[in-house]
Amino acid sequence: MARWLPRSTDLTRFCQKLNRVKTLEEDMMETSFNRCLSTIDLTLLGIGGMVGSGLYVLTGTVAKEIAGPAVIVSFIIAGFASLLAALCYAEFGARVPKTGSAYMFTYMSVGEIWAFLIGWNVLLEYMIGGAAVARAWSGYMDSIFNHKIKNFTETHVGAWQVPFLARYPDFLAAAILLVATAFISFGAKVSSWLNHVFSAISMGIILFILIMGFVLAQPKNWSTQEGGFAPYGLSGIMAGTATCFYAFVGFDVIAASSEEARNPQRAVPRAIAFSLGLATGAYILVSVVLTLMVPWHTLDPDSALADAFYRRGYAWAGFLVAAGSICAMNTVLLSNLFSLPRIVYAMAEDGLFFQVFSQVHPRTQVPVVGIVVFGLLMALLALVFDLEALVQFLSIGTLLAYTFVAASIIVLRFQQQKGDVPVPVDGGRPNAEPHEGPSSSELKEYESFSDKLQLVDSDKSKEQREPGQLKAAFEPYLEFLSDFHPGEVVTVAVVTLMVSAICLCSILVFGNTHLHLPTWSYSLLLVLFSLGFLLSLFLIWVHEQQHSSQTFQIPLVPLSPALSIILNIYLMLKLSYMTWLRFAVWLLLGLLVYFGYGIWHSKENLREPRPQRVSARYVVFPGGSLEERVQAVQPSSQPAAGLPDTDTDDCKR
Repeated sequence: MARWLPRSTDLTRFCQKLNRVKTLEEDMMETSFNRCLSTIDLTLLGIGGMVGSGLYVLTGTVAKEIAGPAVIVSFIIAGFASLLAALCYAEFGARVPKTGSAYMFTYMSVGEIWAFLIGWNVLLEYMIGGAAVARAWSGYMDSIFNHKIKNFTETHVGAWQVPFLARYPDFLAAAILLVATAFISFGAKVSSWLNHVFSAISMGIILFILIMGFVLAQPKNWSTQEGGFAPYGLSGIMAGTATCFYAFVGFDVIAASSEEARNPQRAVPRAIAFSLGLATGAYILVSVVLTLMVPWHTLDPDSALADAFYRRGYAWAGFLVAAGSICAMNTVLLSNLFSLPRIVYAMAEDGLFFQVFSQVHPRTQVPVVGIVVFGLLMALLALVFDLEALVQFLSIGTLLAYTFVAASIIVLRFQQQKGDVPVPVDGGRPNAEPHEGPSSSELKEYESFSDKLQLVDSDKSKEQREPGQLKAAFEPYLEFLSDFHPGEVVTVAVVTLMVSAICLCSILVFGNTHLHLPTWSYSLLLVLFSLGFLLSLFLIWVHEQQHSSQTFQIPLVPLSPALSIILNIYLMLKLSYMTWLRFAVWLLLGLLVYFGYGIWHSKENLREPRPQRVSARYVVFPGGSLEERVQAVQPSSQPAAGLPDTDTDDCKR
């Protein structure tokens, strides 16, 4: 039985396969796509992905049911939390101007299997998100026509009572997705132009809402007679923050489009900053005018803005709000259909997904096969499936991607850049031998021991350390960390940080409700896991980072990514157990695809050197004279016990 068990070397090699990282090309700007998008194009793509129907629906829902007028504070906190994740995407998008977004960032820093799982989850996230927005678009349009479309379909096609299927086939939702797929197939410039049109109309209507809203504002709606500014207290504000956080998940379309940007090193960080700032400002200001126009407890969660104008005597404004909502949903549809095929293309180009999706049309320069196939799949989802139960799945996929991107930032920042050569202190050649001592021209007499000590300290301060090495200031206190290779301690500390964050957030979320921990054990576990998190953060911080970079870098590393990690994990644990169950099933399907196809067709697998079959090896033992003994040695893949006696020959030179 023992001979069927895998050897330790085989297990090590298998784990190395799972965690191998992507080899980047020398010329990062070379691409089969058309680099035609400017900063304005990317900014409007980001705004289109974030300012969707949530502006018209989410603000009223959170204000009435969760936070009251303090929804403003919820959006401010959610915007700051999204900024932490957005800055991580901005650094990667500028540094690696390749399509793939979170998948690509994870592949080049963490490992192959983790990158595949991130890409696999983002794939489903975009499909469900696009189909859900199409059904919302259809429902909004149907409500304008007094539900005549729904009634006609149920009468002439029929209604279903099947689990996981919609009550009736939504042909309008499928049709709008097919039309959007056709426009996306024409190329990035056409998609960008269409997004410009819808974004301009949407922003114009938002501007109208703000002006009219401030004219109709009544400060008494925030008074104590109406319940006050924060009727649900701090808990309501934080619960509202968790809901509002998902309004900002569309900025990753900018990172996914970096391979089509003219100057990604500048355009990607600027576009992410501008779009996130404008989207946050729009959500905050619309929340202000909405809760000032009418009392927050009288809002209609389904159509808060239109209902607010109607109750103030401006029923005609409801049509403008409806037009703005439809245009906003169009931009979200375009954003999903624009990003999804490019992430699939990146996975197929690396060999982890089916090769047919890596084909780029020679004229339009877009992955047209991926656009058509996943556009049809999205239309099928919108046509027949009930997506309400799956919408929460969007959150877990997005938050998991944010978590891995933040961890990748830390790992990559403390690694030596490929191609970097340590430069000697004296400015000589990189390959020059280190000085054994001072030359004759540098001889100097030191009269005291303190002078000599000062010389040694100055030499240490001039020493140039690689990223991932222990900082010189901490070497006397943490000398045992200097024995590790650069980056090893940081990688272990990142893993420990994430485990500590998971345990800490689990205690915060489940400690009092599901686990029913006593107060002393609850407090003790919080202190222990908090110390583990802070200690991991400290061990990362005491190592050198990459300093010389010509692209954007997120400030306050590792603190900023660590805050993003713990926030994302906390929000993931707040999701329902059914969401986690569906997530586990989807992960298992992804693992089947990876181990059945991806691991064997990976380009990194093809780059690995193949072991050569050797029939015999010869070891030469010099004799006492000119004689030598040549002994044939059996290859290591076969047992050495069965060697015949004829394998040993004596020969004379």
